[in-house]
Amino acid sequence: MGALVTWLWRYSERLETEVPDVTPVVPVGAEAVLSVLSSSAVIVDANDRVLQASAPAVAMGLVRDDRLPDELMTLVHQVRRDGQVRESEVRLDHRRGSATHVHARVAPLTSRLVVVLADDRTHVERVEAIRRDFVANVSHELKTPIGALNLLAEAVAEAKDDPDAVVRFSGRMQTESVRLTRLVQQIIDLSRLQNDAVSEEAAVVKVDELVAEATEHSATEAERKGIEIATAVEPELLVHGDRGQLHAAVSNLVENAVTYSPEASRVAVTAELTDDDVRITVADHGIGIPGDEIDRIFERFYRVDPARARDTGGTGLGLSIVKHVAASHGGSVEVWSEPGSGSTFTLVLPSWSHDLDDEELS
Repeated sequence: MGALVTWLWRYSERLETEVPDVTPVVPVGAEAVLSVLSSSAVIVDANDRVLQASAPAVAMGLVRDDRLPDELMTLVHQVRRDGQVRESEVRLDHRRGSATHVHARVAPLTSRLVVVLADDRTHVERVEAIRRDFVANVSHELKTPIGALNLLAEAVAEAKDDPDAVVRFSGRMQTESVRLTRLVQQIIDLSRLQNDAVSEEAAVVKVDELVAEATEHSATEAERKGIEIATAVEPELLVHGDRGQLHAAVSNLVENAVTYSPEASRVAVTAELTDDDVRITVADHGIGIPGDEIDRIFERFYRVDPARARDTGGTGLGLSIVKHVAASHGGSVEVWSEPGSGSTFTLVLPSWSHDLDDEELS
């Protein structure tokens, strides 16, 4: 970059000596050089007018009516005053409310021209924000069961002469321990799914077995609440993927349905082939989800009813895991819900219809 700027500077000085001209001229070959740079590039004249802009710069929205945004023009003016190269992180706000984060480098190109190089860091900033939120949320979620275990341990020590109290406190300790273990396991599962990439352990999986295992996972809680889990699965449905991840996704849907359904109600789990997709649907008659919150239920740690989630041991990670499992297997998740009427979640996965030997089935 330094060599390029030096060459352009010397070329411009020689050109000005040979052919006096008061109009800033883009050096010959500059357009070709800008077109191959990985950064978005813009050349600005002494009147703050854009003389040359690369296609990525225009696409990024750096050029507006032959001018740069005010945030970048401030840097251009500083460089023009003292001739020093400047770098800065700049946020560019757009008319529709969106924003672009760029890393800008501004340098003198000739005695009258300034070059602006910008790298789009919007995705990087978004990922960093998600990472910060994730760490903050994990820290907060871990504090709750850990703090409860600490207090319960102290209570057990103080109640050592009261067997009934010891039994009661130890039971609550076990409950908090289970919650903590589940939270840590879901964090581990989610971290493995972040890239939405297909697992190296992918195999052909029988859908009827997935549904059977998922309902068995929640059978004890369903029996305790008097909830009937009814299943209807078309025979010989197959999908291809990581069995453990698929089991986690279906189990989370069934578990949520049982958890948020009233006692003596019914949860229906069905699986059918539609076109080339296997649709695994879990429907309940529970509390439902408000329409303005449906778009957020797949966010990590988001809960529609935080108070109730505490009572049920919910972590706010289950639906996020379902979403990532669907994405990593080339599928999707559909949801319908009405407050007071229940919810219906459908895991859509590509069907696997190849002829396979029995030993290839997982």
